[in-house]
Amino acid sequence: MTEQAASEASVALLGTGLMGAGMARNMLKAGISLRAWNRTASKAEPLEADGAALCDDPADAVRGADIIVTMLSDGPTVFDVMTAAGPGLTPGQIWVQTATVGISWLDELAELARDRELVFLDAPVLGTRKPAEEGKLTVFAGGPDDASDSIRERVRPVFDAIGTKTIWLAEAGAATRLKLVTNSWIAALTVAAGESVALARALGVDPEAFLEAIKGGLADSPYLHLKARAIIDGDYTPSFSLTLGGKDARLIKEAGEAAGLHMDVASAAAERYGRAAAQGHGDKDMAAAYFASFDDAPGA
Repeated sequence: MTEQAASEASVALLGTGLMGAGMARNMLKAGISLRAWNRTASKAEPLEADGAALCDDPADAVRGADIIVTMLSDGPTVFDVMTAAGPGLTPGQIWVQTATVGISWLDELAELARDRELVFLDAPVLGTRKPAEEGKLTVFAGGPDDASDSIRERVRPVFDAIGTKTIWLAEAGAATRLKLVTNSWIAALTVAAGESVALARALGVDPEAFLEAIKGGLADSPYLHLKARAIIDGDYTPSFSLTLGGKDARLIKEAGEAAGLHMDVASAAAERYGRAAAQGHGDKDMAAAYFASFDDAPGA
């Protein structure tokens, strides 16, 4: 397929939330013909002004599309939505699954794709709302097991539109496993940032002094400053929600334990996310795991 023909491929996007909306706009900016569906229709409506065709149900969205992109909250939701899309599916369509769903649900989705004779790409993305809006995600792409250059060429305009880097892996499942490893590190940094700020305040230390103390050293991290700044300023505008962070932490814990590991940090992250969500912070940025340090959370 030529580059021109590849760029003319039509795409159906299922899921236009924090991540999906930015991905949609960047696909439209790249000249990709896009149909979009979201369970909460009002979240998709702003995309119509950008050139997306909005659909009332998943089956209408995928009907006739060359490529289907799913960006939904979790494995069960992806499965339910793609099952609902069944009447509009056609053998040979490429299904690009970009959400973080974990290993067991990935197997379920891959089986669904086989049943529907779809070409399944395991392609979770690394990044949060801002990189999604800026087209700066990293795409981890695995499969299909017999992946050909033509399949990769067909999806390349989509990956180029939503991200700055695509890492191709040999088979479906490899991308999801890599995503769980990267998310493990991010979860550890997020909860450590919140706990360190909470400890500083409890001990009468200015959190700014903590950030200045490690600035420029081996222990420094731009991500630490990003999340600590959100906590210090009390700005929990979600880049990635606490609820979804908790879901990812549980998937990491389950995957590690299934492989025979003790997942102490992931277990602690999942517990802190869950405790903060129970306090009413689930829709806030995952930096709000900070509140899990307190019985009576300030600002709850």
